[in-house]
Amino acid sequence: MQQLIDAITSGEATPEDFAALPVPETYRAITVHEDEVDMFEGVPSREKDPRKSLHLDDVPLPEIGPGEAIVAVMASAINYNTVWTSIFEPVPTFGFLKRYGRTNPLANRHDLPYHIVGSDLSGVVLRTGPGVHMWKPGTEVVAHCLSVELEDHRGHDDTMLDPEQRIWGFETNFGGLAQLALVKANQLMPKPAHLTWEEAAVPGLVNSTAYRQLISRHGAGMKLGDVVLIWGASGGLGSYATQLALAGGATPICVVSSPAKADICRAMGAELVIDRAAAGYRFWKDEHTQDQKEWRRFGADIRKLTGGRDVDIVFEHPGRETFGASVYVVRRGGTVVTCASTSGFMHEYDNRYLWMNLKRIVGSHFANYAEAWNANDLIARGLIQPTLSETFPLEHAPEAALSVHRNLHQGKVGVLCLAPGEGLGVRDPELRDRHLDAINRFRNV
Repeated sequence: MQQLIDAITSGEATPEDFAALPVPETYRAITVHEDEVDMFEGVPSREKDPRKSLHLDDVPLPEIGPGEAIVAVMASAINYNTVWTSIFEPVPTFGFLKRYGRTNPLANRHDLPYHIVGSDLSGVVLRTGPGVHMWKPGTEVVAHCLSVELEDHRGHDDTMLDPEQRIWGFETNFGGLAQLALVKANQLMPKPAHLTWEEAAVPGLVNSTAYRQLISRHGAGMKLGDVVLIWGASGGLGSYATQLALAGGATPICVVSSPAKADICRAMGAELVIDRAAAGYRFWKDEHTQDQKEWRRFGADIRKLTGGRDVDIVFEHPGRETFGASVYVVRRGGTVVTCASTSGFMHEYDNRYLWMNLKRIVGSHFANYAEAWNANDLIARGLIQPTLSETFPLEHAPEAALSVHRNLHQGKVGVLCLAPGEGLGVRDPELRDRHLDAINRFRNV
């Protein structure tokens, strides 16, 4: 691996040099094991410890197939899907791998008794399979996490509708929390040249998800002047939604859970912030009963901030805990756009407020290639900044996952894979200097 690291960090190796480098037969990766899926049986979700289930293993390099690439991973990141994988919720991911493995002989590579996790990366292309022409060995890239077969006609208008679309590193094997990764070539995008490896690695999943959810015609279709309520606005997903709202001429209302998180949102440029912990909202009286008085109090607090205007869009991802309130507070004819459900998947709301007020609920899941490319381009141009709060070495990725599971982080948590340290990989120092104040501000979330 050292020869490979030296070639990448030198910045002088040619495509021919990279093509001539030997590719290791094995590499180190963060995995979960199929024979441990019952290890947390009877343990409450919050008490499950990813450090017990995530392992750093030596694994064999998979065979490269048509339309695929092997990437040397310089840095990756922790997402909630890695947390879910590590605690085997809502279901163990080995069922995803088995179903994928049955679709065709090449996909059968993914059906293994271990699952290499991770849905973000920045790195360098090492090898490409037959039919790949746009990406050459030595190209510095980031990867979005949509793995799609594109054999079905339903995927050609919007690849997220392809019946064989999967999230790489969650519903497929050979993910990004590793020294090497196997991706489809149509996951690759240019690495933003002014960013370090760890900065470039963290936006991929969350920035693309926020872009589709908030900006795309497939999501809320946000427009100039909209008022957008953003739950968890200082976190890994919400921080990108906040930036996109500000960059797109909307007014974000940032909902957070502490004064420190409120300060983060104000540092991003948001002026309207609600500290839900200080306000003491209790949307649920008990496990089965929501409190509509609390919905109304929340709506009144929003109108105090906006001068009497209800929100046009609610950017939803907490799920069960907040969904009833979200449906209530969005304006007549407004949109609740939802992805994920970090507080629970079984949502409840009062349908009278939806149907009688002509509101919409829109489901949104990751992003197609065009949306991910556009979101990455905003990063590359310095219009949206990576939100990176902490970086761990690969061997401490289980501890990083615990931090995300316990909500101890702000923004995104990065992981160094082959990169020997932080601060490496900047190829355009002039562009970096122009955006350095913003980069540093968001590095300090």
